[in-house]
Amino acid sequence: MLVTGMENGTVTTFGNGAARATPDLMRVTISIESREDTVAAAYSRAGERSDAVVGTLRADGVRPTDIATSGLSVRTETIWTENNRERITGYIASTSLTVVLRNVGTSDATTESGTPPAAVIAHAVDAGGDDVRLGGLTLTVSDEEALLGEARDAAWDNALAKATQYASRAGTVLGPVVEITENTSAPTPIPRAYAMAAKSSGPVGGADMAIELGESELSATIRVTWQLI
Repeated sequence: MLVTGMENGTVTTFGNGAARATPDLMRVTISIESREDTVAAAYSRAGERSDAVVGTLRADGVRPTDIATSGLSVRTETIWTENNRERITGYIASTSLTVVLRNVGTSDATTESGTPPAAVIAHAVDAGGDDVRLGGLTLTVSDEEALLGEARDAAWDNALAKATQYASRAGTVLGPVVEITENTSAPTPIPRAYAMAAKSSGPVGGADMAIELGESELSATIRVTWQLI
């Protein structure tokens, strides 16, 4: 509920505004998890699969600056024996890549080589085989400041309309602004009927995998105090 107050010849209102846009930037985490009987073999296999994934990403036009290693580990695989002792059965080497795909919200969205973003992911899965894990996908707007500017404009209009109404009912008019306080929110995904699909011809069985873009929403809330004249 919005609350307004009038003290010592002032009026204070809260304004809310939001702006939406189709995401044009996608961040996806692609992980490799390889199991072997020795640490060296597991590490080597994970490296080979990771190189294959990176090579495919670059062949599909993903910029080198948009591919970053974000995780690397080797751990043991163990079981409990009948006498309650832990026994090592193998070693698992893992590495993760954070990949940025751009212009995903446009109707002709492609990488620099002309590959659709959804197909880039499918090709990476094919290249890494059964060792590939997809750990997460984030959709956002690359120019958040422009979207936030629209939300601020809407919040200002909302606060001004309320203040003007209250001033009129009080038989006064708005004077200069005394104070402005702002709160903003992080982008929020909003469902939207738009999707990209890619067909993979490799280990994933040739099935279509749709990526629902939705919309990103940024909101702003301001508290404005005007002097009444």
